[in-house]
Amino acid sequence: MSGDDDSSGWQLTESDPGVFTELLKTLGVPLLVDDLYSLDEASLAELQPLHALIFLFKWVAGESSVPSSGGQYDTDFPGFFAHQVVNNACATLAVMNAIGNIPGLKMGPQLAELLSFTAGMDPQTSGMAITSSDWLREAHNALSPPSAISLEGLDLPKTTEDAYHFIVYVPYAGSVYELDGLKQSPVNHGVYPESGEGWLAKARDVIQARIATYPPGALEFSLLAVRDDPIPRLQEQLAQLQAAGHQSEAAQLVVQLANENSKRERWAFENSLRRHNYLGFIHALLLNMAKAGTLEAAKDGAKRALQERIEKKKKGELIDED
Repeated sequence: MSGDDDSSGWQLTESDPGVFTELLKTLGVPLLVDDLYSLDEASLAELQPLHALIFLFKWVAGESSVPSSGGQYDTDFPGFFAHQVVNNACATLAVMNAIGNIPGLKMGPQLAELLSFTAGMDPQTSGMAITSSDWLREAHNALSPPSAISLEGLDLPKTTEDAYHFIVYVPYAGSVYELDGLKQSPVNHGVYPESGEGWLAKARDVIQARIATYPPGALEFSLLAVRDDPIPRLQEQLAQLQAAGHQSEAAQLVVQLANENSKRERWAFENSLRRHNYLGFIHALLLNMAKAGTLEAAKDGAKRALQERIEKKKKGELIDED
């Protein structure tokens, strides 16, 4: 969750699978994160094995402390759970609450040491330990847009912006748990059957019940899936099919591999843009527009476009993403 008070050096993070996947890579975790656009059985089956779901939603101040969707607080939860103690850290905290409850997960030495250090701590102390970790904060901030301009000390009026918050749904000890760093304890949503879809069927019911609390057509949430990297499995299957002479099936896997590699190339490009500081470019562009006499016209056009977007938003109309 983001806000106006203390962030302790933690910057805002986008809800983007490329950002989360890069963070996991930095932590030495061989998993990736993908967008989820549907919770139907077929969509989830394509992403198996699935280890956790990260849910982003609009946070409302004064929300009820009663567990959502009929769950019950589990004050004796034996897994890993940390509270969010500073703003802007909820994305990385959600990742930590997810990967800290995946049995046998490979991870880098720094992450392993941090999780070992927090073993036995209460959630509040665990949260303080995590957000006090310099290397983890640096990894979190690495893909946040550089903040080149400071408005501090200008006595500008504060504005209230919508705050969004990440929580996690994971299977643990035969039950589906909701791990929300702003809640007092993990929320147990009940046991799930080992057959069929397993924990995902229970998680779907819980998430859909939560989404149903929003107005119809609301776009104030998103869902990400923490899953195994499919490339090693696809490469192994491709080699087997090619060795057996099954060229038709092999061709289908070649397409899947190409799509996965293309996705990673896109993530790498987008992450490079996130790391770049555009202040120099913007300054040079504005100077040249001023010299060419086009700056005022462009400024007036931007003001008109902004006013049109504000009016559309007031009327509840769709806003073009241009």
